[in-house]
Amino acid sequence: MLTEERLLEVVSDLEADYIERTESISNTDKFGQAICAFANDFPNHCHPGYLLIGVKDNGHLSGLEVTDQLLKNLGGIRSDGNVLPQPAINVAKYCLNGGEVAVVEVFPSDLPPVRYKGRVYIRVGPRKAIANEQEERVLSERRVALARSFDARPCAEAFMDELALGQFDAYRREAIDPETIAANQRSIELQLASLRLYDPQRACLTHAGILLFGKNPRFFLPGAYVQFLRLPGEDLTDVPFDQAEISGDLTSVLREMEGRLRLLIQTTMRQTSTLEEKLLPDYPEWAVRELLMNAVMHRNYDSNSPIRFYAFSNHIEIQSPGGLFGEATPENFPSRNSYRNPVIAEAMKSLGFVNRFGYGVQRAQSLLAQNGNPPAEFEFDQHSVLVKVYRRAG
Repeated sequence: MLTEERLLEVVSDLEADYIERTESISNTDKFGQAICAFANDFPNHCHPGYLLIGVKDNGHLSGLEVTDQLLKNLGGIRSDGNVLPQPAINVAKYCLNGGEVAVVEVFPSDLPPVRYKGRVYIRVGPRKAIANEQEERVLSERRVALARSFDARPCAEAFMDELALGQFDAYRREAIDPETIAANQRSIELQLASLRLYDPQRACLTHAGILLFGKNPRFFLPGAYVQFLRLPGEDLTDVPFDQAEISGDLTSVLREMEGRLRLLIQTTMRQTSTLEEKLLPDYPEWAVRELLMNAVMHRNYDSNSPIRFYAFSNHIEIQSPGGLFGEATPENFPSRNSYRNPVIAEAMKSLGFVNRFGYGVQRAQSLLAQNGNPPAEFEFDQHSVLVKVYRRAG
């Protein structure tokens, strides 16, 4: 983050295109657009951009008092799902002569183009602008050299004829601003590339493209399925009531799992006090759903192992291939997380499978407690994450 001395230099530099000043403390659209533009780093500075709240356009301080709520709101832009893929930001408060300043430091994304509410914003000199088709193409081509995540890399043998175009078109209408779609004259390849689903240099789909909208993702990624077992007892050696290998494009897999989950959960009348009875499920559906979505979002798709969803008589186990990723450790989980599959995470947000980033596990634990279930238990090793959810007693 900036030193105070460096911040004073930045505040007074009126021509820099990596700085945006504002007196507003509530214009979240302006904040989101600025963060999106800095994350795209269209000028290719390869260093952070800075949103300065409490600074006038002429470089003078506005006399703002920076509150904890303002800092919380600014930090929340990272995870609210309006800027996709998720930006990497820092938020800090500075006390200067003449007032306080809230600073949002935004790092260039390695997965451009980044969108805010479906639109690609960039810096053109000292102002923001919506990227045109040529500018989006530049960002898409730059991503090929920058992409580090497996889901953004090319799937060399997956060509356009492997794509279910109808499903992609439905997704595009959820992920991109309607005005942008209406004015769109780009080829289908460039439309896919702008959403990190196609590699224009190699003329093939990315792993995210084949996983999300491929006709047969498992042909290219053998572990891309969910192994479902429903067992009568507490032992994996029991003959299962039901078993299935659930595969296909990711939307179809998740929809089928949602249906199976509803059938699995049983609701019965339970006594909540001496004078009252209430219908309660043995598992809160949305808690188990959140944990399943978390497994799908964070799993290692380079592994040949599936996600395992096993329903025993007294608990459910969900095991996903790939240990904790990035900054996440057993000690700081789930308060810290990194996204192994940022393109998949973006798609799951756009398609409505997740609401916010980084809160799934906490929400699941809260729902379990409200329903009277024990907390979910997590086990980690180098190759997998296992979560156990126990049936509500009584």
